[in-house]
Amino acid sequence: MNATLKKQETVTISAPKIRTAVFEIVGTAPLMINKYSRKAQEAMREQQAAGQQSKSKKKRDPKDFDALYEAAKYKSDEGWCGINASSFRNALIGACRLVNYKMTLAKLSIFVVADGFDAEDGTPLVRIYGDKPRMDVRPARNANGGFDLRARPMWMKWSCKLKIQWDEEQFSLQDVSNLLARAGIQGGVGDGRPSSKMSSGIGLGTFTVKS
Repeated sequence: MNATLKKQETVTISAPKIRTAVFEIVGTAPLMINKYSRKAQEAMREQQAAGQQSKSKKKRDPKDFDALYEAAKYKSDEGWCGINASSFRNALIGACRLVNYKMTLAKLSIFVVADGFDAEDGTPLVRIYGDKPRMDVRPARNANGGFDLRARPMWMKWSCKLKIQWDEEQFSLQDVSNLLARAGIQGGVGDGRPSSKMSSGIGLGTFTVKS
């Protein structure tokens, strides 16, 4: 008699339970954006390609602040301005430190869905709603410790509609809402935010969760 034995498999890994919700946030302080322009990247590439020779032939061109201001904006193919979507994801992950939640798990569990992509370099973007930005020119510290004048766009009144996805086995809807609230008050986004790696910020980029 031939008997066929069926091997039983035990499943220990559950399927991902991804949930999505849209949160409307409103700025409680001005938002300043600073995209690293393609012109600056090309200048860096030329300098590195020239090697030692570039150090002996330094030339400082006059600054076109209007051009620098435009180059600091993220613009989608449709023409609207946005902020790097990773700014909000990083703020959410960073806020986990305040509640003793493992940031390594948050990196795998929470995501921000882009509204579009930058027309120049494809950066995923979240759309900025609000007044027309104004040009802000102020001193900023360079990597070498010196100061330079930077021209950047600033929105005095702004809001965003964040489409957030998360793993329900790691976070609940209320967890995500509370984490976003902490990110807005204690972290912020953009240049001059409280959680800036370069300084303690200048009080920009904070927000509150409206709905």
